[in-house]
Amino acid sequence: MDIAEVLTLADQLIFAKTGKHLDYVQDAILRGTLEDATYTQIAQELYSSPSHVRNVGSDLWKTLSKGLKKDITKNNFRAVLEKGIVYNYQSAIVENITGESITVNNKLNICHEKVRSPKTPPNPQPTTKQPRIDLGDAPEMSTFFDRTSELSTLENWILSRTRLITILGLSGIGKTALTLQLIPQIQHEFDCIIWRSLHNAPPLASLQTDIIKFLSQQQETELPDLINYLRSHRCLIILDDVQTIFSSGQLAGNYQPGYENYGAFFKQIAESCHNSCIILISWEKPREIAALENRPKTCQTLQLNGLGEAAREIFTEKGLAESEKWSKLIDLYRGNPLWLHTAAAAIKDLFNGNISDFLSYDSLVLGDLEYLLHQHFKRLSDTEKQVMSWLANQNKAVEISKKPALLELSPSEFLKAVESLRRRSLIEKVQKVDRTLFAVQGAIAEYVKNHTLQHS
Repeated sequence: MDIAEVLTLADQLIFAKTGKHLDYVQDAILRGTLEDATYTQIAQELYSSPSHVRNVGSDLWKTLSKGLKKDITKNNFRAVLEKGIVYNYQSAIVENITGESITVNNKLNICHEKVRSPKTPPNPQPTTKQPRIDLGDAPEMSTFFDRTSELSTLENWILSRTRLITILGLSGIGKTALTLQLIPQIQHEFDCIIWRSLHNAPPLASLQTDIIKFLSQQQETELPDLINYLRSHRCLIILDDVQTIFSSGQLAGNYQPGYENYGAFFKQIAESCHNSCIILISWEKPREIAALENRPKTCQTLQLNGLGEAAREIFTEKGLAESEKWSKLIDLYRGNPLWLHTAAAAIKDLFNGNISDFLSYDSLVLGDLEYLLHQHFKRLSDTEKQVMSWLANQNKAVEISKKPALLELSPSEFLKAVESLRRRSLIEKVQKVDRTLFAVQGAIAEYVKNHTLQHS
């Protein structure tokens, strides 16, 4: 018995009766049934609940029974096929959703010996799934640099059915570009892919309504909640600019008034039984994520760091001289693609591409970069500003085993501020054998020294 052929015919029959193709759950139920799997086993493969899989299965068998005018159940489906009771015909006649009789082509040869149709290739290749995709809020793809390791990590998480993935990093580090590059690699895993930006901080209800309209194809539905769609279809939902729903002037991950329900939503996505995935792209980590990360198949976080030597492409493109100094620039800006583009453009425009002349000014933060950094720092709480000012004025990475005496903060306030700054990617952790040190990278330290953060 050829499972691919059975699924193809079942898809034709389902489409004829409902106007919709087999979804991911229906496909898994048919495959599992042909392999004598129980609903519980199928649900485990789907990371769904047995009751949900059983309900979908019940509707599936009813639809097949109507289309074939034969009582089909999970218990008899395999036997019916093997006995050739249903498909010892050249075609099957069913009524489509408009009541018209249509022909479903059938050239299956189903028997115990697994004999194939003469026209069937010996190893038929499965048809590549073409998901419905809405990238309406996604920006245009910019230059993409080598992120092989990060792409592999994300793909592995998706293939292992991780439900909630957070991609964190400073502005310009390449979070959005990485996600755009990921989509072609994993799109065949999903029925639907939708990208939405939270740049304008939409209320959760508005966002969910918008997503449901896409997933339901604007049709009336009996599945009013988004989580029902995520169980019925394998969906990838990408939410960009998540930091905009968080409050400024507070520790990282605190929601704006009226947006607290986003936290409950993220928690529901991670903990509920479904087979979909949501990717959050953000400057800072939602509070719920830290508690969920101890369950890897539920929730994963990718801290995106700067480029290494791959960033040299930027300087080649800009036509900068003194290639022996390119590595120094990469280190000074920690490989942040946007920051390097900004610096390279200034070097080209103001110094005719001469890096030595630029470095002689001992100034890493020019106008455009200053604006970008200001967007981050205006979000800080007062305690974070104090800790940033202290760290920026240290000559090397320091320990935090004891609170600095000059900071008028309690030990608890100090540690919370350090933790929050880490969640914003504004300070770096440096591991030294058995010690953990913290530091501020060069460009950020210069910005802090040149600005009175307490009054920014």
